[in-house]
Amino acid sequence: MSQPIIYPKTKENIVVRYEGNPILTKDDVPVAAKGVYNSGCIKTAEGQYVMLCRVETPSMKQMIWPADSVQGIKFKLRPEPIKMPDTDEFKEYTTGMYYDPRVTQIDGIYYVVFACHSGHSCRLGLLESPDMKEFKWRGFISETDNRNGVLFPEKINGLYCRLDRPNTGDGKGYMWLSYSPDLIHWGQSKAVAFSQDEWGWKKNGPGAVPIRTEKGWLVIYHAVNVQCAAQYVYHLGVMLLDIHDPSKIVARAKAPILSPTTDYELSGLTYAVVFTCGAIVESDGEVKIYYGGADTVQCLATARIEDLVDACFNR
Repeated sequence: MSQPIIYPKTKENIVVRYEGNPILTKDDVPVAAKGVYNSGCIKTAEGQYVMLCRVETPSMKQMIWPADSVQGIKFKLRPEPIKMPDTDEFKEYTTGMYYDPRVTQIDGIYYVVFACHSGHSCRLGLLESPDMKEFKWRGFISETDNRNGVLFPEKINGLYCRLDRPNTGDGKGYMWLSYSPDLIHWGQSKAVAFSQDEWGWKKNGPGAVPIRTEKGWLVIYHAVNVQCAAQYVYHLGVMLLDIHDPSKIVARAKAPILSPTTDYELSGLTYAVVFTCGAIVESDGEVKIYYGGADTVQCLATARIEDLVDACFNR
């Protein structure tokens, strides 16, 4: 089997796009769809890549649809999406709008945190799976006006830990950190990362599951700046949080690691978006970063873990 071609890395561009982007489009979905994007992804203990795709239908219905891959590049969606609860409570607090899943493995169990949208604004929901095949609904895990939650892959000081992005009164959207003994009840909340005034002064929110490194927790996140005519532009940034106290920032890159420049990132349901919900570190230090382009297609980029860590100090 021929090896995929990857665009070469440069000093200015440590994250390189996969030449075959996008890796998933609406044509890959078994039903009529407007887009497939902002998908979480994980590599199981058996070495299988499982992507949880955000799928949007022409009627604006949202689904979380699993897809499988052997190499982490070419994915095939399963015959059916994840079946969600058929309860009055779930219907009231989602109204068919649930999206942007992040999947974390903790102590052999897979947990999926995702946004649930309704007339009550947005809150976070939680699914649990022993094998990434069967998914059990655990419940809502935040109050209203909160989205983009992601769990750390291990307990910190004996507690589960979560980064999220509640909406704030000034509209900037900071990242917050909270702890939980059981994944349902959360507290000890702290504001962690404020806006990037240089390039992303709105909607600073966690993206992929934090990655443990010798220098700290590596967090790939999204942030937005506003161009003329109030046009939002979504970028990806990177920062390091303290291993023992992730409310403390060790270092943070001053420039984005990925910005929308290609046709599939600039043209789609939403203009100028790169947005990640998942990243996988391979044994050789390569990081596969899965990101949505223009709220329409699913894409892949790669980087070296050492380059991402270095960028936090020197970019």
